[in-house]
Amino acid sequence: MISRSYTNLLDLASGNFPTMGRDRAQRRMPRVMTVPGSICELDDDQAHSVSSENPSSLAGDRMIVVANLLPLKAKRRPDNKGWSFNWNEDSLILRLRDGLPEDMEVIYVGSLCVDVDPIEQDDVSNYLLEKFRCVPAFLPPNIVEKYYEGFCKRHLWPLFHYMLPFSPDHGGRFDRSMWEAYVSANKLFSQKVVEVLNPEDDFVWIHDYHLMVLPTFLRRRFNRLRMGFFLHSPFPSSEIYRTLPVREDLLKALLCADIIGFHTFDYARHFLSCCSRMLGLEYQSKRGYIGLEYYGRTVGIKIMPVGIHMGHIENMKKLAAKELKLKELKQQYEGKTVLLGFDDLDIFKGINLKLLAMEHMLKQHPKWEGQAVLVQIANPTRGKGVDLKEIQAEILESCKRINKQFGKPGYEPVVYIDRPISSSERMAYYSIAECVVVTAVRDGMNLTPYEYIACRQGMSGLEADSDADGPKKSMLVVSEFIGCSPSLSGAIRVNPWNVEATAEAMNEAISMAEPEKQLRHEKHYRYVSTHDVGYWARSFLQDMERTCIDHFRKRTYGIGLGFGFRVVALDPNFRKLSIDDIESAYIKSKSRAIFLDYDGTMMPQNSIIKSPSAEVISILNRICADQNNAVFIVSGRGRDSLDKWFSPCKKLGLAAEHGYFLRWSQDKEWETCSQNADFGWMHLAEPVMQSYTDSTDGSCIEKKESAIVWQYRDADPGFGFSQAKEMLDHLESVLANEPVAVKSGQFIVEVKPQGVSKGLVAEKIFTSLAERGKMADFVLCIGDDRSDEDMFEIIGDALSRNILSYDTKVFACTVGQKPSKAKYYLDDTSEVRFMLESLAEATITPASSSDEEAEDSA
Repeated sequence: MISRSYTNLLDLASGNFPTMGRDRAQRRMPRVMTVPGSICELDDDQAHSVSSENPSSLAGDRMIVVANLLPLKAKRRPDNKGWSFNWNEDSLILRLRDGLPEDMEVIYVGSLCVDVDPIEQDDVSNYLLEKFRCVPAFLPPNIVEKYYEGFCKRHLWPLFHYMLPFSPDHGGRFDRSMWEAYVSANKLFSQKVVEVLNPEDDFVWIHDYHLMVLPTFLRRRFNRLRMGFFLHSPFPSSEIYRTLPVREDLLKALLCADIIGFHTFDYARHFLSCCSRMLGLEYQSKRGYIGLEYYGRTVGIKIMPVGIHMGHIENMKKLAAKELKLKELKQQYEGKTVLLGFDDLDIFKGINLKLLAMEHMLKQHPKWEGQAVLVQIANPTRGKGVDLKEIQAEILESCKRINKQFGKPGYEPVVYIDRPISSSERMAYYSIAECVVVTAVRDGMNLTPYEYIACRQGMSGLEADSDADGPKKSMLVVSEFIGCSPSLSGAIRVNPWNVEATAEAMNEAISMAEPEKQLRHEKHYRYVSTHDVGYWARSFLQDMERTCIDHFRKRTYGIGLGFGFRVVALDPNFRKLSIDDIESAYIKSKSRAIFLDYDGTMMPQNSIIKSPSAEVISILNRICADQNNAVFIVSGRGRDSLDKWFSPCKKLGLAAEHGYFLRWSQDKEWETCSQNADFGWMHLAEPVMQSYTDSTDGSCIEKKESAIVWQYRDADPGFGFSQAKEMLDHLESVLANEPVAVKSGQFIVEVKPQGVSKGLVAEKIFTSLAERGKMADFVLCIGDDRSDEDMFEIIGDALSRNILSYDTKVFACTVGQKPSKAKYYLDDTSEVRFMLESLAEATITPASSSDEEAEDSA
């Protein structure tokens, strides 16, 4: 039996997702629920009507925090009748509310750490919502196993920690059913969010790799929802991440969020590299903020390591003193130099590497025998993990060997504790430790060093803390592969795989002079105390608000199926070109100027055959046949190619090489649109480009009559972009005194004469028509790339400069739904051809004009 709150929740959002579960009749539910139920069947219109009929009863914004686990502890009541719940004070997502505005209500959505009987789930849901403002998501056991223990722990977690599935026992091969369960669980979480969501007012903050596809489900329903995501684990390099079969799906799902947070720049850099290599997206940095342009939306990238809760540390240390644990440990290790390790028991924490380093230190520095003690606390893992039995056996064998070799009566160099310990007991161990050693081979953040620093600061007025008013000191030996390492500049950073170097670092840490220890501690404490969890949450919320500021200014709509779904954000005045409107204006006008880009407009970019089809030639000939039409192909291609391809079009105008060469019709001569005919600068530019071509595999040089272009479309994206940036600076320096412009575009760097652009071609044609007394009263301009934006801009200026009349009908149109200076768009080249075919049919040719006159005479 499955719970009523789970009924039909596994129906996924679109047809290409698997359906897992049973069908139920549709039913309408209110926005704010007191009894869990299924709302996945509501369509978008209904979803909006539900929101409007049930406005939020809470003034101001709310924050909905979504995580795999709710920040709650749960246990069965002694009488076995019901459950007892209380806050989990160690939970990070519980503490983040300290950084949010006091009047901002926080609602938590997540699963529970215990299995609740389906019969009790409704009562538990009501109780948690009322008492804790928590919304539990109850996952059936078969989904939990495949979602959490399966996809999360056997696929994502190892991969994000740089473990590749080389064999079925090493990380686990990709299992499609586990991916389906992961998607299903995320779908269920989304429905729980929707139950309490007011999309106009609320913020949604999603946490960690368990819920990476959740943004897609929420964005599909609410285009303007303010939503952030923070990844608490590492993000691997693109070479590792690209091995995941669903790599694009996860990236596209994350890009449905408005802001994506990472602990370090390394993690963010890897994510951006994956977006570049797999989705072709490039990031920009403006005024210190990094953003990815994604279909008109700017997805913010936030780099901010999480902090600790200073008040919680203080309370736990006071509790340790009250429980006499601190006093007990001081007596137990009196006269000893304690090095402390506190790690989860998993394959990435490097516990055995730490033990080997301790062994090596005792061998190389015998003075520490009988004096130095490594207390290693192994916190039981939360999941089943990978290879845990082998790890445990290896650790125990190392402990036994070291204690046998260096131990003596009353002295054990290694104390291994493999049981759960309370937060207060952990603080007590921090207080007596001279040094904390973290040798994780890969870890997302690891807050152990932060907690240790705060604890070693001491708490004034604490009787059990005899050092409270004395000098404060702390020493850290930390792996360079953990997230907190960059922020701890006073720590001794080590490569944990280098056991000898780690041993020397441990010796250096405990041998360091006291004043030096104090200075390092003071530096660390200033950072830890100011960059706490509240600071982290406050900073993330501020950046989320800044990123979402354009939500209600732009027009948004969703397109795509499955994880190909994305929200396109466009200027409110940007709309699809209506064939009826342009045809009507075309028929009424008397003098028309038509500008058509070629590649990407008349011909698809990915077409192998670049020459125009017979259909295109026919359409152009029919439009050019009207003597009131001035039709031009405006392209970056050379004039020889254009002349050859369009030789059947006798009356068609051509503008080659972005307008450097211009010809009004086939019986006219080519004109140059630049006064400068000296191309000596090419002899300076070409050797520079050639040197970069030789060192950049996949790049090439394209020489034109008036320009020279370096292309790197087939090169490695990251290296090509880096080379292009370097080349741009190099060329600008070499050609500083030449009359040329050096510009970068999509996979190109181009050098061309100054003052040459497609926009100037349009301006020259408008002026010429006006001088002939045929000022254009109809303008159609279509293009697909950055060079065509110059034409769109010139058309707007031409109206104010009187080279176009105030009542001219202007249709500036870009190909593809993307941000542009044009006011209209058509989706692709086939729509462009269809629109031109409509104009061709409406064109009055000389033959048809004679027929009409003959009919009028009759």
